Amino acid sequence: MMEYTGEIPGLLVALAVGLIIGFERGWQTQNFHGAARGGDIDPDVDNEISPTGIRTFTLLGLLGGVAAKLTSVTSVWVLAAVLVGVAALLVVGYLQTVRKTGDLGATTEVAALLTCALGAMAVLGMQLEAVIAAVGVAVLLGFKREIHGALQKLSRHELTASLQLLVIMLVVLPLLPDQAMGPWDSLNPRVIGWLVLLVAGIGFIGYFAVRILGDRVGLTLTAFLGGLTSSTALTLSFSRMSASDTRRRALLGAGIALACGTMAPRVLVEVAVVNRELLIPLLPGMLLLGIIPLAAMGLVLWRFKGDDVEHKPAMSNPLELKSALLITAALAAVFVMSNAAQAWFGDKGIYALAILSGIADVDAITVALANQANDGLSGTVAARGILLASLTNTLVKAAIVLFIGGWSLARWASSILLLAVAAGATGWLWI
Repeated sequence: MMEYTGEIPGLLVALAVGLIIGFERGWQTQNFHGAARGGDIDPDVDNEISPTGIRTFTLLGLLGGVAAKLTSVTSVWVLAAVLVGVAALLVVGYLQTVRKTGDLGATTEVAALLTCALGAMAVLGMQLEAVIAAVGVAVLLGFKREIHGALQKLSRHELTASLQLLVIMLVVLPLLPDQAMGPWDSLNPRVIGWLVLLVAGIGFIGYFAVRILGDRVGLTLTAFLGGLTSSTALTLSFSRMSASDTRRRALLGAGIALACGTMAPRVLVEVAVVNRELLIPLLPGMLLLGIIPLAAMGLVLWRFKGDDVEHKPAMSNPLELKSALLITAALAAVFVMSNAAQAWFGDKGIYALAILSGIADVDAITVALANQANDGLSGTVAARGILLASLTNTLVKAAIVLFIGGWSLARWASSILLLAVAAGATGWLWI
């Protein structure tokens, strides 16, 4: 009986890689030729005359796999020669396409060469990477209309914010040293970089969720997503709005409470990424802090069903260099101060710092304490500090509503938030 060597699965994956990309490219070619027979050309796809369809792409993937396999018994130059030969054929076909149509787009040719290379990767032992890349290529090709539409709607500051986030993730972060330094060995640049990326990334996702959905979403979803971006900005926006929309203050107040309650799942996500062991002790208090505003919003919507609120989501720049530097500075300061507070005042110093930090922002103290619990800080102290910061931040939002929106708005928003704080505080007993 022939012994199984693992060669066939590699070639099958190479075949599958070509099939995945070829399926999408074959549909594009069929769209063009269908139009040539009297149908309509879809303006949102690559309407190019090209001989490369699903069969060609599948064979290209297999060709790359076979060439990679031959390198094990001959020379690596076999694979190089095959890739050069495929590239030459694609160049000839591209020139003919340009001559016939005048279309300078080379999407199909690049995808075909990439398919051959991915087929080689599959046989060389990188099967998962090859399949993931093939799916990514197919998605990128298939969503041409959506990608172009998104780019047209993208403003300059949103583009620069996206590029800055990529620079932080792909350029700055890998260059940061991974070692403890500074007072009490409090600062690890690589760790701080990861935490900055985490905090900025959550706000970035929330911003674009609101940006994409815009005014088409209701107040409830606006409040929730706006809370991911900046619950403070949404609190200020809805508080000012209540001055001219007196009939719907209950809805606006509940929306503010929900935006502030969104802090709870955000904190839990940050803790889950940084230190999963703190999730269980934090869960009861944070769930109560988040569920009560959500339940209150549901009751208010039911009571005032049929009403709506003319609103614009509270928006801010998703990320800029200044905000990234501020997050970095805040994290560094919290790391140093929490170590100093622990060294000088023990657990009470951590709790005092958590309260002070929670007045302005809860993210920095959350990720700092969760990370320090990985490096020796008591998990109980860290969890209680995070809960204290969250409760303090919620109380501050209740005060902001009272100060800006007045009592008529505060009796809805602030009362819900105070109830949530009271319930969330019982989570101290669980920790």
